[in-house]
Amino acid sequence: MYRLGHYGVSLLLYAPIGFVLALLGEPGLAVLGGAGVLALARVPDYDQRVPGITHRGVTHTVLFAVLVGAAFAGGIVALSQAGANPLPATELATPVAFAFAVGTFGILAHLAGDVLTPAGVPLLWPLSGRTYTVSLTTADSTVWNYLLFALGVFATAVAGFGVLQLA
Repeated sequence: MYRLGHYGVSLLLYAPIGFVLALLGEPGLAVLGGAGVLALARVPDYDQRVPGITHRGVTHTVLFAVLVGAAFAGGIVALSQAGANPLPATELATPVAFAFAVGTFGILAHLAGDVLTPAGVPLLWPLSGRTYTVSLTTADSTVWNYLLFALGVFATAVAGFGVLQLA
């Protein structure tokens, strides 16, 4: 997938999660999570800018998704401890878990987009070198990239409208 396709897949997959968070009385977390997932939508493709790293290699794995989630969680811990009044551990569980979930989900959403292409991704590396693909469309398909983006925007709008109707 290209940029718009990855943004679309991220929005499409996150929309139901944002909807549930908003329904649970956490609209701020719903928006923050969505922003985090969108911010991560292209991170695995930064491998193209790093010498020695193969495109659709290690950055396109579940392991990488978990590592990004752990980095997000670690960032929350570090931020919470920086300052004169660090937060007690009992108050960190929910924000740390949320940061881990957003970080991991953001990368997994990218991988979902690339699984649609014939090149696929090595999801389970280093346990398996198998490449997973459903070979639905090529990454450079303008039609599919715009279609996925439109679907993601539509799903997000429906989720937002649904929350307003139920509120």
